[in-house]
Amino acid sequence: METPVKREAPARLVVADDHDFVRSGIKVMLSGETDLRIVGEAADGQEALEICGRERPDLALMDVRMPRMDGLTATRSIKRSFPGVSVLILTMHENEDYLLEAVKAGAAGYVLKDAPQNELVTAIRKVLEGETTLNRRLATGLLKRLANDARGAAAPRAEDGRAAPAQPLTARELEVLEHVALGQTNREIAEDFVISVGTVKNHVEHIIAKLEASDRTQAVVRALELRLIDFPRP
Repeated sequence: METPVKREAPARLVVADDHDFVRSGIKVMLSGETDLRIVGEAADGQEALEICGRERPDLALMDVRMPRMDGLTATRSIKRSFPGVSVLILTMHENEDYLLEAVKAGAAGYVLKDAPQNELVTAIRKVLEGETTLNRRLATGLLKRLANDARGAAAPRAEDGRAAPAQPLTARELEVLEHVALGQTNREIAEDFVISVGTVKNHVEHIIAKLEASDRTQAVVRALELRLIDFPRP
């Protein structure tokens, strides 16, 4: 695991869950993390969207099932209105369909509520530093489904209607992207290619920019939809 980049100020988080005891539990879990600060709590997706508009946090921890506006709808709205806000889904549902919808909605990660405290904190930090944080078993099934859908598509065009990127990815960027699709961190990719972590980070940033994605998870989804890569075999 990579050493997190030190921030001058704590990362600002919003917690959205319709159960008071869940929000309280998350507050307790994160209370000792000096680099993380909760700046808002929401009991439903609509409230989460409003808080994100007001506070512009770095990350929103989002439940899936909530009244008024569910977490997936809220995620889509947040990413559309405030693309700089990362969303980490925190749910009790170990369900590939939920993961698929969460990723398509723009979520950068998907963590189960029964995950240990250190796993949740690590997931939050990974998302804040631009890493992917998906349950690997569920993610593998998800990426296979996306790859199969792409193979059956009539033309290489993403679901939102955008065609292939105007600036094509280089051969090395495509190689790096395949490793990102496997859920590897920048450090793991650097070790495989025998290059620096900084070089990998630059490649990933270029990939995200070229694919007009908000993060590396969305870059993989778009690349699969556009058939730029196939599902890589470990």
